[in-house]
Amino acid sequence: MALLEVEGVSVSFRRARGWFGHEETQVIQDLNLSVSEGEIVAVVGASGSGKSVLAQAIMGILPANAMIKGWISYAGEPLTKDRQFHLRGDELVYIPQSVSYLDPLLKVGKQVQPVSRSSERKHRSATQTGPRTVMQKAEQELTGRYGLPQGTSGKYPFELSGGMARRVLMATATSGEPKLIIADEPTPGIHPEVLAETMKHFRQLANEGVGILWITHDITTALTAADRICVFYAGSNVETAQVCDFTEKGERLRHPYTKALWNALPQNEFQPLSGTQPAAGQQQVEGCSFAPRCIGATMACTNQRPELRKVRGGEVRCIHAT
Repeated sequence: MALLEVEGVSVSFRRARGWFGHEETQVIQDLNLSVSEGEIVAVVGASGSGKSVLAQAIMGILPANAMIKGWISYAGEPLTKDRQFHLRGDELVYIPQSVSYLDPLLKVGKQVQPVSRSSERKHRSATQTGPRTVMQKAEQELTGRYGLPQGTSGKYPFELSGGMARRVLMATATSGEPKLIIADEPTPGIHPEVLAETMKHFRQLANEGVGILWITHDITTALTAADRICVFYAGSNVETAQVCDFTEKGERLRHPYTKALWNALPQNEFQPLSGTQPAAGQQQVEGCSFAPRCIGATMACTNQRPELRKVRGGEVRCIHAT
């Protein structure tokens, strides 16, 4: 059974227009994905494809004007607002994209503390031993696991570089005992060697049974640790593929957009993709959103919206995929 299931989820935002009117902008449309225990699922796609909105919908931190349709479940039960509130920061952990989530008035060592209930008991026990013990453990977490310099735990966030602050964010999320981690672009600005060690650490967490949804633009890094790659385009997932499908010229991939992303990488053919992704609210209601940019599009592609279906051990939203 999947730890996290997202089925037919659509997200739109409502805002005032004129004196009495309003308008809705749809950002996610009919999205489906799952994450199992011990699995890393990487979500990749261009900016504006709905990746961060999905993360916030799962965590229950969308703004009040957001409207969600569809089904999100965790551990086999609906992930209601009440469950999100009680699980958030405990079993369900979020690594945000922005380092502004760090408390600017608190030294980072005090922010790297266990948040799960069982770990909190251990933390209270350690606190009774002395605050120095807690800070020493935070220092070990930051220097040993995330490669930060000695003394980092005693610094404030403004004293850190962007890459260092991102590693502190990851440390705050993984210091407890999470069961599901939602990581939203957590690695930009991190040195390549530290990035490799970080991915190994998250792979270790997955091997211990933690489910991880890893949102990123970096397909190359995702392939080093993920089990499956879920590709987003214009607010929906167009393909979910195994890591082993990303090889050579992408012949094993199913969707033309996924193939285009793969072949656009510098280490591959470095072929540019013409056209642009439609902005939020401008997705096609009928037909395939990628059709205007697809060299293999036919009249059928513009007449009906493709359903997500299983093809060769993966999932794809393309009527021509075989």
